[in-house]
Amino acid sequence: MIIADTGPLVAYLDRSDQHHAWAKQVMDTFTEPLHTCDAVLAEATFLLQRGGIAAGLPMQMIERGVLQTGFDTGTEAHALRTLLERYGDVPMSLADACVVRMSELHARAKVWTTDSDFIIYRRNRRGLIPHIMPH
Repeated sequence: MIIADTGPLVAYLDRSDQHHAWAKQVMDTFTEPLHTCDAVLAEATFLLQRGGIAAGLPMQMIERGVLQTGFDTGTEAHALRTLLERYGDVPMSLADACVVRMSELHARAKVWTTDSDFIIYRRNRRGLIPHIMPH
């Protein structure tokens, strides 16, 4: 299972992004749908729109089955608040907290990200989060 963070989704959809070539190359290797959360979709939509890119592209990815959501922020509110408080000095965004929590719920998952904070974040307090990140 691959959990998609905001950075690579934006990079994949925005040809002017510094990580576009990397994101496209990695995306081409995925054979299963990517998993994400509403907070990541909100960030990606905002960043794409701010960059003059069609904001509906992430929704097209969901419609095509490339992206799947299913993370329930309401059910996970306590765990998310705990993460946000623990990493308040980073600071951690809600999207990052959701991605970390998703990685806790799916132990075999890898996080596809451009965010170096995922080297700092830990799942279940101590565990490294397997990730796919540009070098």
